[in-house]
Amino acid sequence: MKLGFFTAALPGSTLEEVARWGAESGFQAIEIACWPHEKATRRYAGVTHLDVVQLDQAKAREIRKMLEGYGLMISSLGYYPNPLHPDPEHRETVIAHLKKVIDAAALLEVGMVGTFIGKDKNKTVPQNLEDYARIWPPIVQYAKEREVKIAIENCPMIFSYDEWPGGNNLASTPAIWRRMWEIIPEDNFGLNLDPSHLVLQMIDYERVVREFATKIFHVHAKDLHIDREGLYNHGVLSQGMGWQVPRLPGLGDMDWGKFFAALTAARYDYVVSIEHEDRVFEGSEELVKRGFYLARDVLKPYIH
Repeated sequence: MKLGFFTAALPGSTLEEVARWGAESGFQAIEIACWPHEKATRRYAGVTHLDVVQLDQAKAREIRKMLEGYGLMISSLGYYPNPLHPDPEHRETVIAHLKKVIDAAALLEVGMVGTFIGKDKNKTVPQNLEDYARIWPPIVQYAKEREVKIAIENCPMIFSYDEWPGGNNLASTPAIWRRMWEIIPEDNFGLNLDPSHLVLQMIDYERVVREFATKIFHVHAKDLHIDREGLYNHGVLSQGMGWQVPRLPGLGDMDWGKFFAALTAARYDYVVSIEHEDRVFEGSEELVKRGFYLARDVLKPYIH
């Protein structure tokens, strides 16, 4: 197992600057943010440490050589849009970019792209599954032809009333994953498992690891604190509004010992990538890096 981090929390640095800092800080892998160059409306989205549109074989060789020089591997290319967006034009735009990210993964010999299924938040789960069954098979096939795995993060994408009532990512529960893989049973299609989203939904993350061991392609390390006062005031039907607090590993309600015990028992032996979305450690690059150091030191004893 290797310890890495997602570069999206360091938007002010170049890829080489991020890599140099990561290597000096004891990390072994990076997950590279690959959004298009455009203004983002969502926190942590819109970060571009790799311009997949301009990437060619020569640039890919340069990047691989640079990262090898720092002793780092790329665990995944990360792009997390909404491919089931209700606006067809938006949907086509993000799917086109997702395919460019898949092409970049093939060029870089990474073999992994982290993303979202997406969702129309105003439709039911069965209605979204109908859209998924129409839209996603060609994307998965596109990746398979290039020997790239698609790792779907299980975030429900409901952090504010902007995503109310259904959230913007379908792939959030065991029942939905089972149905997803019934519809698309390809072996290059699995999970980028983030246990913090299971804490939010009161889903047993140890059981998830046991049941879906063969579908866990990549792991995000993020914690979640449930604010009990907020939960008392708003209740579970608020879907996290007023009581879900994303934290760095070690500062929330996760039992990381139990989670890593489950991962090792399931023979997971790839990268655990720290995803930094902790507002307490934001506001400056120094604070963000302090947050990464804290998470690194919490998780490092479990990485062997």
